[in-house]
Amino acid sequence: MSTQPLLTPYNNNLNLNNRVVMAPMTRGRADNEGKVATDELQGLYYEQRASAGLLITEGSQVSEKAVGYINTPGIYSEAQVEGWKTVTKRVHDRGGKIFIQLWHVGRMSHPDFHNGELPVSASAINPNAQSFTPSGFKDTVTPKEMTLEDIKTTVKDFQNAAANAIKAGFDGVEIHSSNGYLFQQFFNGCSNKRTDEYGGSSENRARFFFEVLDAMKAVIPQEKIGVRFNPSLHGMFGITLDEDTIPTFEYIIKKLNDYNLAYVHLSEPFTDVSEVPFAVTEIAKHFRPLYNGTLMINTAFDKDKGNKVIEAGDADLVAYGKPFISNPDLVERFENNLDLAAWDQETFYTTGVKGYTDYPKASK
Repeated sequence: MSTQPLLTPYNNNLNLNNRVVMAPMTRGRADNEGKVATDELQGLYYEQRASAGLLITEGSQVSEKAVGYINTPGIYSEAQVEGWKTVTKRVHDRGGKIFIQLWHVGRMSHPDFHNGELPVSASAINPNAQSFTPSGFKDTVTPKEMTLEDIKTTVKDFQNAAANAIKAGFDGVEIHSSNGYLFQQFFNGCSNKRTDEYGGSSENRARFFFEVLDAMKAVIPQEKIGVRFNPSLHGMFGITLDEDTIPTFEYIIKKLNDYNLAYVHLSEPFTDVSEVPFAVTEIAKHFRPLYNGTLMINTAFDKDKGNKVIEAGDADLVAYGKPFISNPDLVERFENNLDLAAWDQETFYTTGVKGYTDYPKASK
């Protein structure tokens, strides 16, 4: 038996065989009319990686209005639920566990996805980024500010998606409240200039997120819900840090102690923020003392860094993204100290099996 901290079981609400998590990653393989996950593609892809302690799927839109990338699978239609059932069965047959990430991209979408209608956001502010549309990358536009009715409808969409996820056989769900998408557009002052109960104070900017969380835990057990945040995101996805950003995330993380969640999933900074005013450079170290539950960390971890962050007590679980793309047997490679295969970035978002299900396992 390995003594690596990464490879020890983790119980709490999750009961995992190890602490290696496959991070959610957009892969764009649901290239069918209904945006349905299929047995032969997504089913095989996740089954191949089922030795992870936990798999988290790619972001899956909770409604047609939530979509913002091509060929991403949804979780709002009956056909999508049936498609995901084939995926969860494959993973469970291998002894694995799998959560689905629930997604609404907000202003990071484009009118091309919405029959010419504007995407929605906290406020009518263009992120000045690009959206990956069926016609290629296009500049984002100024979104429509969400009305109170829009917010209520979106809360219901997430609630329905959570119920659908359990119906599809998932062990739980992750709310994608990160990476410049809809919830982070409410959290950050650069994208939220509202003067109603959803803008201004940290409590107000977090209100929409907690309304979604409360609606979801009314239909599924709260210990089956995980949440993801990227507190020090800066200069990407239209997000800029200010003096209120980190205090808002501190408020959210502390308030989550009132819940019995599966985990809180945090990202270390995507870029160098050491010279950025108000940024936190070490996310796990900063937020670990604020949260009493299971803490997952990701971004650019290798085996040694993963073992060290767990050994130091700064996180309980480590999520790996790109290494899982090209190493379906990542856990076994860690266990046997084997080299990792390189990934092909050119096939991250293409269609078909190439660069998806054709990476071989290591020969021992």
